[in-house]
Amino acid sequence: SLLEVMGEDFVMTARAKGVPDRLVRRSHAVPNALLPTLTLVFYSFGFILGGSVIVEAVYSWPGLGLLTYRAIQDLDYNVIQAVFLLFSLAVIAFNLAADITYGYLDPRVREA
Repeated sequence: SLLEVMGEDFVMTARAKGVPDRLVRRSHAVPNALLPTLTLVFYSFGFILGGSVIVEAVYSWPGLGLLTYRAIQDLDYNVIQAVFLLFSLAVIAFNLAADITYGYLDPRVREA
């Protein structure tokens, strides 16, 4: 991703203006190259939570995943609702963190 961004017009313009390469990479290229990576990291958190249910059930590790698995087996609706609420809040918090980080890295998103 960084190699693709280094060939973009705004990087070439910064170099043409005489900005040192280190500053071009740090100020222009890296923030724009991080955006797709951050998207993958933050939005895959929901899959990580879902995978924890399977991993904890298979290896009998105590945690929310095993609790959810046993609650589904026992039809314990109160526990299922509580865990679903916690997982939902965690996913919402990570999506909010992704949006805030996007605004910090890309000023165009901050103004929208």
